[in-house]
Amino acid sequence: MRIDELLATQRPVFSVEFFPPKTPTGFELLFETVEALKPLEPDYVSVTYGAGGATRDGTVEIAERIKSEHGIEVMAHLSCVGETRDGLRAILDRFEGIGVENVLALRGDPPRGEEEFTPPEDGLSSAAELTEFITGDFGFTIGGACFPEVHPEADDLDSDLAYLKTKVDAGARFLITQLFFDNQAYFDFVAAARERGIDVPIIPGVIPIASFGQVARICSLCDATIPEELNASMEALGGDEEAEALLGAAYAARQCEELLAAGAPGIHFYALNRAPGTRAVLAALRASRPWERAGSGPDPRHARIQSPG
Repeated sequence: MRIDELLATQRPVFSVEFFPPKTPTGFELLFETVEALKPLEPDYVSVTYGAGGATRDGTVEIAERIKSEHGIEVMAHLSCVGETRDGLRAILDRFEGIGVENVLALRGDPPRGEEEFTPPEDGLSSAAELTEFITGDFGFTIGGACFPEVHPEADDLDSDLAYLKTKVDAGARFLITQLFFDNQAYFDFVAAARERGIDVPIIPGVIPIASFGQVARICSLCDATIPEELNASMEALGGDEEAEALLGAAYAARQCEELLAAGAPGIHFYALNRAPGTRAVLAALRASRPWERAGSGPDPRHARIQSPG
């Protein structure tokens, strides 16, 4: 099913992001995670993309297996990095051939060792260009990425939102945020986006921390902020990863509860191919159903969100 249709007909929509592993053991773990999460009925999963052949074949393989063997809807990621227009058409043809209907269009990060993104000859230079390219020749529902704390390469929020609007104008039907830990950043970002005419659903991306060191490294790469209180609480655990995972799940559950009670259209979980944290949080949300307490407040698919309280 197309994700824009899901977002238009139900609330909330839950999704989980996976990445193609590099080892056979990693593949086993990934599909064990899929099986563990399946009873909680995620509405779709997304599979990230490695440019230049790094993991793109894995993206197609994983997407096909999840859709055909596990019966879960899939969104495949696609980036501009290292791809010509013909190469992109070939990958999109493969997605189409395995029944994928949803694509997350990304520019992608520069290859390791390069500070700036340089498009290949006859390639594309931005996610907006990729979105327009896909809508011109294919029938996928397209999603885009956004950054509540501003994209690392943007000068400021205004310029970041101006560019984000070009993705929507090019055909992005929904947006998924980079991970964040302070819900106010999301509420403020959505309000600012609505003021600039960005009216598509903006889905918050949440990561249940399993290893604080790992997540801290991810945050340093994407300029995501860890609140001082959370950082101090994690540091106080002295590197005990079992305790970190318990705290991470509790924090993410509270974060998601507040987001959904305030009217967020769903949650996109960054699971890092592991089940326990996402499984615990999603199970808690299914049990407590905070979206039913949203009352008559504004729906972020169509209006400005106000922070609860």
